Amino acid sequence: MINKCVFPAAGYGTRFLPVTKSVPKELLPILSRPLIEYAVEEAISAGIQDQYFIISRYKESIREYFQNTNQINADLNNSTNADSLKRTNEIIDMCKFTYINQDEMLGLGHAILMAKNYIGKNPFAVILPDDLCFNYEKSILAQMNYISELYPDKSIVAVEEVSQDQVQNYGIIKGQPINSSKDIFHVSEMIEKPSKENAPSNMAIIGRYILQPEIFRELESVSPDSNGEIQITNALNKLCISGKVLAYKFSGIRMDCGRVHGYIDANIFFRDNV
Repeated sequence: MINKCVFPAAGYGTRFLPVTKSVPKELLPILSRPLIEYAVEEAISAGIQDQYFIISRYKESIREYFQNTNQINADLNNSTNADSLKRTNEIIDMCKFTYINQDEMLGLGHAILMAKNYIGKNPFAVILPDDLCFNYEKSILAQMNYISELYPDKSIVAVEEVSQDQVQNYGIIKGQPINSSKDIFHVSEMIEKPSKENAPSNMAIIGRYILQPEIFRELESVSPDSNGEIQITNALNKLCISGKVLAYKFSGIRMDCGRVHGYIDANIFFRDNV
C-alpha cells in the first residue's frame, strides 16, 4: 500500500522571478489556495497522509503554511471569513508533514534521493506541485494507486499525449500497451527531451510517479548529466531493462503551472469550472 508521498519543492522558480525571490513557486495561488495545497489534497485523495517535502533554506514558508495558526483562527472566529481556513486546517490535522533540506539543486533524481532514509523499503508516490492535475471524479494519483495494486512490483509514471512539436520539452516513453483500453504501457525506454525526429512516441512523462524503493539504488549509481544533475529518467531507464516500469495514460487534465502562461490558464480553468 502506498502511504508516503514526496514533494520536490526546493527549486528557485526562476520563470516566476522576481516574485519567487521571496515567495516559493509552490505557494503561488490558484484562486485563493496555493499550488502545494492542491498537491497535498491529491495525495490525500489516494489515501496518503504522510507527506515529505524536499525544500531549501529559502522555502521555510512552506513549512509555516502547514502549521496551525491558532491566533489567526481566533481572530477570524467571528468574522465573515471564519470558514476560509477550514479546509486547510483539516489537512493540517489529518497529515504528518516532514521537511527535508536539499542544499544543492542537483536535479529531480537527487531531490527524490534525499528522501531515501525516510521512505524505507516500501513503494511511494512523488508529486511535482507545479504540474496541477484535475479530474472531476478520481484524482490522477488515486488512479495510479489503483494501477499499482494491479501491478505491485512495478514503478509507474503518468503520461499524456503532447503534440509532436512539444516532445523536446519532456521525457518521452517508448513502449507498448498491455491492456485492451490502451492506457497502460510496458516501458522499454525513456528519452529525455528528444528531437521530434528522434522521439519514439508523443507520450510525455508528467509530474506523477509511483516508485518502488529499488529506485534509490539506481539513483545512487546513475551518472550525472552534462549539467551535473541526477535525472530520474536515467534511473528509471535502468529499471526498464528488467521490465519494471509501466506508464499510465491518465484520465484528467494537467496544467503546467511551472510556466507563466500555464499558471494563468490554470487560474482561469478553476475560476470557470471548479
